Amino acid sequence: MSNSADTGQPTPAGGQQLVRTLGLTDVIMVGIAGMIGGAIFVLTGPAIGLAGSAVIIAFLINGVITLFTAMVYAELGSAMPEAGGGYQWIREGLPRPNAFISGWMAWFAHIVAGSLYAVGFGAFAYSLFNISGILPDQPLLGIFPYDKLIAVASVAAFTYINVKGTSETGRAGTAVTFVQLGIIVVILGFGFWALQFNPDWQADFADQLLPLGLSGLVAAMGLTFIAFEGYEIIVQTGEEVRNPKRNIPKAIFVSLGVVVSLYCLMAFVAVSAAQPPTGEPAWQFIGGEGELGITKVVDQFMPYGAFFVLAGGIVSTLAALNATTFSSSRVALAMGRNYNLPHALSSIHPVNRTPHVAATVSGIIMAVMAYALPLADIALAAGVVFLLLFTQVNIAAITIRRIYGDKLAYGYKVPLFPVIPIIGIILKLGLAVYLLVTQPLSWGITALWILVGFVLYRMYTFKKEVEHYAPMVTTEGAAARMGYRVLVLFSPENPDRLARYAMRVARERSGEVNFLRVITVPMQTPLSAGVAFAESSKRGFAALEEMFSKRNVPSRYLVRISHDPTEAILATIEEQKIDLLMADLEIVSRNRKLLALATCDVLAIKSDDEDLALEREDGAAKKNLVVLYDGGAHANLVLKMTSWLEHTGRFNVELLTLGKKETEADGSIPMRPDYLTQLGIGRGEIRLAAGAHDSAAILYGAIDSRRPDLVVIGASVGKFGVFDTQPILQMLMQLQCPVIVARDFGIPGVRKAESLFRQALKR
Repeated sequence: MSNSADTGQPTPAGGQQLVRTLGLTDVIMVGIAGMIGGAIFVLTGPAIGLAGSAVIIAFLINGVITLFTAMVYAELGSAMPEAGGGYQWIREGLPRPNAFISGWMAWFAHIVAGSLYAVGFGAFAYSLFNISGILPDQPLLGIFPYDKLIAVASVAAFTYINVKGTSETGRAGTAVTFVQLGIIVVILGFGFWALQFNPDWQADFADQLLPLGLSGLVAAMGLTFIAFEGYEIIVQTGEEVRNPKRNIPKAIFVSLGVVVSLYCLMAFVAVSAAQPPTGEPAWQFIGGEGELGITKVVDQFMPYGAFFVLAGGIVSTLAALNATTFSSSRVALAMGRNYNLPHALSSIHPVNRTPHVAATVSGIIMAVMAYALPLADIALAAGVVFLLLFTQVNIAAITIRRIYGDKLAYGYKVPLFPVIPIIGIILKLGLAVYLLVTQPLSWGITALWILVGFVLYRMYTFKKEVEHYAPMVTTEGAAARMGYRVLVLFSPENPDRLARYAMRVARERSGEVNFLRVITVPMQTPLSAGVAFAESSKRGFAALEEMFSKRNVPSRYLVRISHDPTEAILATIEEQKIDLLMADLEIVSRNRKLLALATCDVLAIKSDDEDLALEREDGAAKKNLVVLYDGGAHANLVLKMTSWLEHTGRFNVELLTLGKKETEADGSIPMRPDYLTQLGIGRGEIRLAAGAHDSAAILYGAIDSRRPDLVVIGASVGKFGVFDTQPILQMLMQLQCPVIVARDFGIPGVRKAESLFRQALKR
C-alpha cells in the first residue's frame, strides 16, 4: 500500500481498482447477513439450554465484547477503505510476516465460513425437497449425496454472481437479506402474540435465569460469540462502497445493533412463549432439542412454524454465503495485489470491474471444502483464526495512529484511545484461550494452517514480494556470512559517517557490516529505470570497502531500487537477517513507519561531520562518554553499547540514572549496579519533572554540565519516548557532540507485562 502525497490517503496497490457501486443499505445488509447466517435458528436453542433466560445477557455481553473491536474496524475502515480490510491494516501497522499470516488466516476463515453456509443450505434445501418427495433418500447414482451437490451448486451460483458484478452481488445480497429479516420479524410477531395465552410468562421467564449458574452463561457466550463477528465482512467492501468514510462506520454499528437485538428478541420469545409438552422448564425443553430447539418452539405458536424456520434457515445461509463469497475474494484480491498470493488473483475484469480470478479461485476451494472435507472439525479453527486476526488489527490500529497521526482523514475515531483497542486485545485473547481449553482441536488446526502459511511465505511469497517492491540490483561482499549482522543506511554525501560505529559493534560481536543504498524511483516511473544508477552507486562503496578490508572487518554492499525506501529497508532487514540497524538520528526520527515495523535493534546516531575516533590512540586524551540509564525497555541495549565503546579504551564513562521512584512508577526493569560497578564508571542521579519541556531542560543541564564528547541514551527516558517527545528530541539535537539513541527491539507490551508481573511477585 502506498500513500498519496497530496491527500495523505492510502491508495490501493496496483493499477487496477474496483468501482464504488454499493450504498449504505447494501453494506448494512452484508453485515447483517454475515452475522446472522443460520446461527439465530441453530445456536440459540443450545445457548438457552446452557444459560436459560440469561441467554439474553450472554448475547448482550457478546455484543459489548464485539463493540470494542468493531469501533477499531469502524475507524480504520473509514480511513483506509480498501479491499482486504484487516489484512491491509496489519500490513501497514505490524512487521512482516504478520500481514501475510493475517491474510492467509482471513482467507482461510472466510472460505471455511462460506463452505459451512453452503453445507447448511444444502442440508436445509435437501430436507425440504425430501419431505416434498422431490428428491429421494438415496444419493445420486448411489455415490453423490444430494445435500453436498446442492451445496456445491450454491457456491457456483454465488461465485458467478460475484464475478458478474458488484452491483449484482449487492442487489442479490440485499434482496435475500430482506427476505431473511422478513421471516424473522414474522416469527417474532407470532411469538409476541402468543404471550397473551401464557399469562404467567413473566414469572416463568424470571425463574429460568441461570439454571446452570455462571458457568452456563460463560458456556453460552463461548458458543455464540463468533456469530457477532461478521462486521469484518463489511470492511471488505471498502473499495466498492460509496462514501466509505461515512458509510462503513454507520454500517458496522447499525448492523451490529440490529443483529444483537434480533438475537435477544428471538431468545426472549422462545423462552417466554414455549409450552413444554411434558411440563419441564422451557429452557430445559428447548436445550434438550439442541439445534432443533427454536424449530420446536416456533412450531407451537405459529402455523407451519417448522416450515418457516426451515425457510428462514435456507434464506439465512444463502445470505451469509453471498457475503462470505464476496469477502473471501476481496482478501485474495488484496493479497494478490501485494504479491502475497499469485499476482493473477489481483486481476480485475475489464467489463464487470470485479476480481473475477480471486472470486473463481476462492469459489473452487470453497466448493471442494463443502463437498469433501469434514467441516465440523475444520470450522472449529475459524473462530480462533478470527480472534487472532482481530487481535492483530487492534494492535495495528495503535501503530497506525502513531505512524500516520493526522495524515489520515477519519470518518470515525475510536474514543478513549488507546484504551479501547487494548481492551479489545485482552478480550479477544481471552476468548481465544477459552477455545484452547474447551476446543483444543481448533488451535491444532489453526497452528497447522499458520505453519503451512509461514513455510510458504519464507520459501516463495516473501521473495516474490521483495522482487516486485524492492529488487536487489547489486550485492557484493564476503561469501561467508557472520552470525551477527549490522545494517548501515548508506549516505553518498558522507559515506563513512556511521561506518566506524558499525565497525566497533561488528568487532565486539564478531559480526559483519552491511551497507544499503536505496535508489528511490518516483511512483509513476517503472523500477527498471533505476537500474541505470546501479553502477555509480556501486562505485560509492569503494572507500568503505578499502577501510573495512584494512581492519579485517567483514562487510557487504547492497543496492536496491524501490518506490518506497522504507519498504526497501524493512525488506533488507528481514531478507538479510539483520540484528542491528544504524541510521542517522534525524532520518529515523522522521520515519515513524521504520521505527514501528523494523524487527531488529536500532541505533539512531547524530554524528559530527568529523567522525569521532573510536580506536585506541597511544597518548591521546580520553573522551567523555555520558550514558543516560533509566532501567527501562531499552536499557539492555544502552548497556551493551556502553560496554562496546568502553572496550576501546578511549572513554571515561559517566552514568546518569533516573531516580528510583520514577523507574518503579514506569514499570521498568531492575537496575544493574553489579554490572555498572565492573565497568568502573562514575555515577550521577537525576529526577525528571512531570512535563516534557521541564524534563528536557533537566536532561540538557545534567548532560551538558559533564562536557560530553558522546552521549548514549535509550529510546525511552522514564515515561517519555524520545522519538515521540519533541522537547527531548530537540534537546538531543542541540547537544554539541555525537548522540546515540538505542532502541531495543521487542514485542509491544511484553516487557511492560513482565515488569508488572515482577512487581506483583514482590508484593
